[in-house]
Amino acid sequence: MSVASHAVVYELDVLPDPANEDVLPSYTESGPSTAANSTARFDLSKATDQDQDTGTQKTVDTMTVTDPAAAEFAQFDADPSHNELELAPVDTGFAAWSFLAAAFVVEMLVWSFPFAYGIFLTAYLAEPHFADQPNSATLLPLVGTLSSGVIYLTGPVIYPLLARYPQHRRASAWIGAVMCFVSLLGASYVTKITSLVALQGVIYGIGGSMLYAPCISFLSEWFVVRRGLATGIIFMGSATGGLVLPFILPPLIRAHGASITLRILSIALFILLLPALPFMRPRLPASRVHGPGRRSGRRAWLKDRSWWALVVCNTVQGFGHFVPQLWLPTFAGALNLSSSSTSLALALLNGTSLAPLLSVNKNGNADSATAASAAAPLILGFLSDRFQPWLLALLTASFASVATFVLWGVVGHAFAGLIVFGMAYGLLTGGWSTLWSGFLRSFAKDDPALATMLYGFLMLTRGLGNVLCTPISTSLSSITSPSMSLSNPMFQSAGKTGFEVADGRFEKLIIYVGSCFAGAAAVALVGWGGDKAGRMRP
Repeated sequence: MSVASHAVVYELDVLPDPANEDVLPSYTESGPSTAANSTARFDLSKATDQDQDTGTQKTVDTMTVTDPAAAEFAQFDADPSHNELELAPVDTGFAAWSFLAAAFVVEMLVWSFPFAYGIFLTAYLAEPHFADQPNSATLLPLVGTLSSGVIYLTGPVIYPLLARYPQHRRASAWIGAVMCFVSLLGASYVTKITSLVALQGVIYGIGGSMLYAPCISFLSEWFVVRRGLATGIIFMGSATGGLVLPFILPPLIRAHGASITLRILSIALFILLLPALPFMRPRLPASRVHGPGRRSGRRAWLKDRSWWALVVCNTVQGFGHFVPQLWLPTFAGALNLSSSSTSLALALLNGTSLAPLLSVNKNGNADSATAASAAAPLILGFLSDRFQPWLLALLTASFASVATFVLWGVVGHAFAGLIVFGMAYGLLTGGWSTLWSGFLRSFAKDDPALATMLYGFLMLTRGLGNVLCTPISTSLSSITSPSMSLSNPMFQSAGKTGFEVADGRFEKLIIYVGSCFAGAAAVALVGWGGDKAGRMRP
C-alpha cells in the first residue's frame, strides 16, 4: 500500500474526560521503525459533522497518527521496482530470442529421434537376437509409433497440469530431459523387444512430452505479435534434426551397431540439452499465469462452435497427413526407381525443404516424397500473424487435396510427378501445426495457461492420426505392411497413372488421403464463414 502522507487519520468514538470535556488526551507510543527507532504521536481532536440521515449535528472525535517513518515508506513505495517485477520485453530482446533458440534445440532433439526410428528399425531387424524373438515384425515397428504417439496423446494430461501449476514448468523440462536420456541409454543395454518398447517407446514418449510442453507454454509469454513466426522457427527444429540424423545414424550403426549408436545418441542428447535448458524460462511470474484459480471465461471455449470446428478440422487433416509419409517409400519402390534417381530426388527435395516429420526407408535413406518444407512452418507462421488462420487452413488443405489427386494419383507414376508431389505436399502440409498459434489467439486471448491447455487437446487430435494411420491405411491397401520388401516383383508394375501403380494397390490409399484433405478444407470453410459472421455481429 502506498503511503500518501506522513499522517494517517482514523475516525474513532473516544470517551472524553469527565472532568474536562474540552480537553482531549494525547497519546504517544514508541517502537521500532523500519530504519531506526522513532516515536509515533497520536493526537485527538474534535470535529463537527452533520448526520445525513437525521440532519442533526454531531461531534466526531478524530485521532491523528503521525509517524516519522511514514516518509521512508512513501519513498520506498515510490520506487516501481519494489512494487512490480521488471519484465523482459516481449517479441524482442536477448531473453526472447535465447528462449526461441533453446526451444528450437528441444524441438529438434525431442521429435527427430522418433521420426528417424526407421533407421534403427532396419538395424534391429538385421540383428538375430531381436529378429528371432516372437512377434518381432509387429513389435519392433511399434517402438517408433509409440515414441511419437505418446508425445501426442499425453497432451491433454501434461499440458493442463502445467497450465494449472505453472511454477513447475521448468522442473518438468528437466525431468523430461532426464527421462529421455535414461530411456535411450537403458534401451541401448536391453536384449528383449518388450523392454525396447517400454524404454525407447513409452518412457521416451512421456519424457519427451514433459520436456516439450514447457516450450509451448513459455512461447505464449515471450511472443505475442510475432507468435506465429516464432512457432514456425521452433518447428524448424524437428526439420533440422530430421535431415541431420539420416546422415549420421547409418555410418554409426555400420561402425558400432545399433546398441552402441543409441548409447552415443543418448549422451549427445543430454549434452546438447544442458546448455539449452537454462534459457527455457518463463517471462511472467507464476502468479501472473493464472494457475489453479479459475478466471471468468476460462470455460467459454467449450461453448464456442469455432473451437469444435477446429478440433474436427485438425483431426481430419491429421488422419490424412501421416499416410503419404508412411507409404511413399513403398510406392517409390513399386516404380522400380534406380538408386541414382532416388539420390537425385533426395538432393532436390532436401535442397529445397526440410522434414518436420521425416520418414526413412528400409535402406536408411530419407524418403524424398515425405519431406515437408522447412519454409512451410516459417511462411505459414509469418502469415498467421497477419491473416485469418481459417483462410490459411482452407487454402493449404484445398491445395493439398488437389495435389494428392492430381500429382500423386494422376501423374505419380512418373518420377518427375512423384518429385513434384513430394515438394508440393511438403510445402502445403508441413506448416499445419504452426497455424495453431493463430487459432488459439482468438480462444485464449492473453491467458497463457489456457493457451497451453488448448494446445494439449490439439496435440491429442493430431496424435490420433499419427497412431491410427498405419492400421487404417494398411486395411485400404492390398499390401500387408508399408515396410514390406520393395524388391518383390508384384510391386514393380507401373501404370498409366499413379492410381494404377502396383496393379492399383495404392488407389484406395490415394483417394483416402485426398478425401481427408478435402474434408479438412470443407470444415475450414465452415469455420471461416462462422468466424466472419461472428465478427459482423454488433
